[in-house]
Amino acid sequence: MELALAPETLARWQFGITTVYHFLFVPLTISLAALTAGLQTAWVRTEKEKYLRATKFWGKLFLINIAMGVVTGIVQEFQFGMNWSDYSRFVGDIFGAPLAFEALIAFFFESTFIGLWIFGWDKLPKKIHLACIWMVAIGTVLSAYFILAANSWMQHPVGYKIDKAKGRAELTDFWAVLTQNTALSQVFHTLSAAFLTGGAFMVGIAAYHLARKKHIREMKTSLRLGLVTVVVAGLLTAVSGDVLGKVMFKQQPMKMAAAEALWNGQDSAPFSIFAYGDVEKGHNTVAIEIPGLLSFLANDDFGSYVPGINDVNKAEQQKFGPGDYRPNIPVAFWGFRWMIGFGMASFAIGLAGLWLTRKKFMLPQHLRVGDDEVPHLVLFKNKALSPKLTVWYWRIAVWTLAFPLIANSWGWIFTEMGRQPWVVYGVLQTRNAVSPGVSQGEVLTSMIVFTALYAILAVVEIKLLAKYVKAGPPELTEDDLNPPTKIGGDMGDADKPMAFSY
Repeated sequence: MELALAPETLARWQFGITTVYHFLFVPLTISLAALTAGLQTAWVRTEKEKYLRATKFWGKLFLINIAMGVVTGIVQEFQFGMNWSDYSRFVGDIFGAPLAFEALIAFFFESTFIGLWIFGWDKLPKKIHLACIWMVAIGTVLSAYFILAANSWMQHPVGYKIDKAKGRAELTDFWAVLTQNTALSQVFHTLSAAFLTGGAFMVGIAAYHLARKKHIREMKTSLRLGLVTVVVAGLLTAVSGDVLGKVMFKQQPMKMAAAEALWNGQDSAPFSIFAYGDVEKGHNTVAIEIPGLLSFLANDDFGSYVPGINDVNKAEQQKFGPGDYRPNIPVAFWGFRWMIGFGMASFAIGLAGLWLTRKKFMLPQHLRVGDDEVPHLVLFKNKALSPKLTVWYWRIAVWTLAFPLIANSWGWIFTEMGRQPWVVYGVLQTRNAVSPGVSQGEVLTSMIVFTALYAILAVVEIKLLAKYVKAGPPELTEDDLNPPTKIGGDMGDADKPMAFSY
């Protein structure tokens, strides 16, 4: 009980709760910005009303999401001074550099151009207005890049030296921090997963409306875009996950051994589908495995040697001194599987959806529908799904909305907890990173306050999203259909207070 309420444990719980909650918004922000920009591009090119209505609909959901993401993200940086001051003092020179670039460059892009996009619908020519949302999308990607570069340094520290006199790490090569293979592979994987999330979000909401036969034109377009995004992003997530896994096998062998519950190193190491064992004794009592697959995933060789948990633990004890260098094995093992399982389920449902809603030219005449009709779900050449199966597919598609969010959350839990007991791998242990002057009661109080606040924000977020999702795409006005041809638009109402917000 005393260990469970230790300041270090409470500080980790608080950071974990706030980080996982915040990261629910991050992938949606990244992907919805680009998907909204894509829909607006289609409207600018074709002038079809369905694209404009879809742009305004998904744009509103994007704005709700990014607002919540900004609010919840601010708390993350406060915690470095509150609960992790020794960490900040030791690595602030390095960790702070990419975060500073994120604020100065990426956040500037996002905040400036999102304002122009929100208030520029009837004040900016449509191509300039379109450029604003693309700049926001670029800003979200840059923001992710700099933050992931900082996190990657914690996973695999490079470009630094230890100043023993000052007792801190100092940056020697910022370019190495930004371009090391850990950062590049993690950015690739995270962005792929972000678009898988955004695509599933779009599929789920479009399926909700199509099942009720509402807003059919806009939702058919959104469904198709979402399904294509899910399938492409799902493939890229798998490829990038393989790349990142190989990097981790070399840089953090303990994390990957824990992910597979591989206790002792072996040639032709198996991939565990299911395992149950005794952590204290360091062995599995039940295991369902695919022989050689782990060796292939690690080294592209089915017969290669992969070190196990016990081997790596002994090696790290020899290198870093006495101690237990194993992470929480059950969390690492099952977190890895929840991440892969929910991600693959999203991809499979998206692939099925692409086939079931395929283009008219691939269907017989009697199964083709007009632009204002809900598409038939066609399994075989001349056979549509039964009404009952159709209802179930739309339900499953709606549920898919949550699958990548669950996968993302478990992915980050695995990434961060699999690194323990290190906060900076091989350099600084977590127990040496907490604030020495913060008491158990102070950390517990702040954790309860933040958790309660985030619960309230969750209710607000869900209610806002539900309200605007149910309302569907807005009706268009004459100003929407005929934007200005020069900056400023019709300035006849410029003397009115807050005219830009009307």
